[in-house]
Amino acid sequence: MAFDGFTIAALVSEMDAKLTGGHIQKIAQPEADELLLSIKNNKTQYKLQISASPSLPLIHLTNSPKPSPFTAPGFCMLLRKHLGGAKILSFEQVGLERVIRIQLENLNELGDVVQKSLMVEIMGKHSNIILVDEKNTIVDSIKHINGLTSSVRQVLPGLDYFIPNTQHKINPYELTTNDWNETLFIKPVSIAKMLYGSLSGFSSSLSHELAYRSHLDGDAPTASLNGNDKSALMEQFRSIMQQTKGRDFSPCIVFRGAKPIDFGAFSFTMYTDCTCKIYESMSEVVETFYGEKDTLERIRQKSIDLRKSVTNILERNYKKRDMQYKQLKKTDGKEKYKVYGELLTTYGYQLSETDTSLTCVNYYNNEEITIPVDETMTAIENANKYFARYNKLKRTEEAVKEQQEETEETITHLESIMTELDIARKEEDLLVIRQELSDFGYMKGKRSGKKGKPIKKSKPLHFISSDGYDIFVGKNNYQNDELTFKTATGNDWWFHAKNMPGSHVIVKTNGEEPPIKTFEEAGSLAAYFSKGKGADKVEIDYTQKKNVKKPNGGKPGFVVYYTNYSLMASSHIEGIRCVNAEDSVFLERSYV
Repeated sequence: MAFDGFTIAALVSEMDAKLTGGHIQKIAQPEADELLLSIKNNKTQYKLQISASPSLPLIHLTNSPKPSPFTAPGFCMLLRKHLGGAKILSFEQVGLERVIRIQLENLNELGDVVQKSLMVEIMGKHSNIILVDEKNTIVDSIKHINGLTSSVRQVLPGLDYFIPNTQHKINPYELTTNDWNETLFIKPVSIAKMLYGSLSGFSSSLSHELAYRSHLDGDAPTASLNGNDKSALMEQFRSIMQQTKGRDFSPCIVFRGAKPIDFGAFSFTMYTDCTCKIYESMSEVVETFYGEKDTLERIRQKSIDLRKSVTNILERNYKKRDMQYKQLKKTDGKEKYKVYGELLTTYGYQLSETDTSLTCVNYYNNEEITIPVDETMTAIENANKYFARYNKLKRTEEAVKEQQEETEETITHLESIMTELDIARKEEDLLVIRQELSDFGYMKGKRSGKKGKPIKKSKPLHFISSDGYDIFVGKNNYQNDELTFKTATGNDWWFHAKNMPGSHVIVKTNGEEPPIKTFEEAGSLAAYFSKGKGADKVEIDYTQKKNVKKPNGGKPGFVVYYTNYSLMASSHIEGIRCVNAEDSVFLERSYV
């Protein structure tokens, strides 16, 4: 499951065939480390996505639109200046390295034809996109690398561009029989590791596949190879290199059930218990395999600040709750002082001026009790002192209990927002969450002199039960309220994980009584979209919508209900049909 050199070769072949001769019409930078180039060639519009994300670097043709920031970043503006309208001369791969040179031609400010190269380096955390001029000088890059960041190579405007050879691997195109015998076969490692550890462009998956095609175990040591084994392995290597030179690729994704587990530029035969699906293009494979993962990774990155803020506020409220509990504990003995005051009022006449205590019968339990007193004060003054102490503790108790309710309500609200962040899969989902945090004063809203775009209203998840009933699932607290109190009618059924944050789930009944299977599936959805996701069983409360009420002043998503049933539901939702295809793909890839 690696973006290896052969994947790059297949992509370069595809892009060279479709884009060479075309012109760059638009350049956008949707993310800090990502470009989207709009290219027109032979009357066809293409979009080329290039990402230098450290966690998921990519390059492929795409049909998916991506929103761009209001103000273009500096690198984007520079590319528009140098590459706007540029003609694409070629796509070239450096050996079998994960480096692509996009050769371009454009007019400079004087009207002269000049050539520039856009270097795309797909190298994990070292990935970069670099603009280079005719003299191989760096014009600029999407990431600046100085001497403090890397001792191997600096990437800064004005420096010479070069590709560092840090792994010292052999170029497979230049591999000789002597290299096999004198370098590869003598390495004391497994067969697969010998391949991907010695040859540039090879991944672990492809190395194991070559071994499998040669009727060998990729995990077996090279020392176990006999002459026939070596010949078989070399023959399979030559075959795959010949396919690469001839651009004869079979882009595929390996599925285990509905979940993609691997992909490559050639079909896999080693996954005997899986399905290998062949696609028309390598770009389609990359987008299918990584598209949703890329989206989720971006969402995860963008939600980090929200998670950190919510976590910090939660920790403060947990500490506040502990302090309030301790304060409340101190009021436990308040009734004693009330009894002292009452007994002093009744029996105070027995005190002499020198007494420091009063012993009498407590008429509440008929037991003898000794009450400390201040001999400098009268019995009534001592009684009033105890009444004052009781009243102070009573007021403290009432105030702390009220504060406790507010703190618990805040904690419940914030924990529900953390669950919202787990469910979020689109940028508008995060915007709604940020808005909610701002609305309740947990975070300051972003202010700008310009009026920003209105927040796009996201839709709840929509499922169809096995019996054909519509089931809706809220993705945030505002959506939960809308589902429960606007979408649902009196006899519709409402589901929620018991005593934990989670989505409101609504089953639309259309006046009918759904079968048990629909109740079970709705319960599973309520379990999956809750803090209990991943547990074998989650207790779910369910009741008709008419029994669910919104308390006055209740925070979004907070409801009360007193008439309900319960069921134990699995948090696995495979097989429940999701109406929206995009949501369906996302859910299939995130099943536990």
